[in-house]
Parts: sequence; C-alpha cells; structure tokens
Amino acid sequence: MKRKPNRFTIEFSIPAYWTPEQALAVFELVNDLRDVIWSHYGSRIHDLMPEHYGSGSRHSQTINPDDIPY
Repeated sequence: MKRKPNRFTIEFSIPAYWTPEQALAVFELVNDLRDVIWSHYGSRIHDLMPEHYGSGSRHSQTINPDDIPY
C-alpha cells in the first residue's frame, strides 16, 4: 500500500547502485554538514534536546555531536 503524500515532507531515496566510493563521499558530506551545523547552532540544539527527546534522555547530559541521532 502506497503512503499518502504529506505536503510538509519530501521523500528522499538513496540509490541502491552507488559504488562504495560514492556512498563514502556522501557520508563524508553529511558528516561535514553536521559538523558545520553543530559549530553554529550547537548550544541552541543542546538546549532543545531535553524538550525534543524528554528530560530523562541521555541527550539531557553533555552532548557530543557524534552522538546526535542522524
């Protein structure tokens, strides 16, 4: 059964035919993007973590950008 499109989301598929080198390049790009976002917004993201994940979450402690769930 096909899911009804949501006007607030954009579906994104990753091609299954990438070479390992292409997959690594995309992975590194996403990692670099995460690092840049964290360096600019890190403290504000950190402040939102308990609200987003709940106060009992492991994210309510000191946050390492490598531990962010994406």
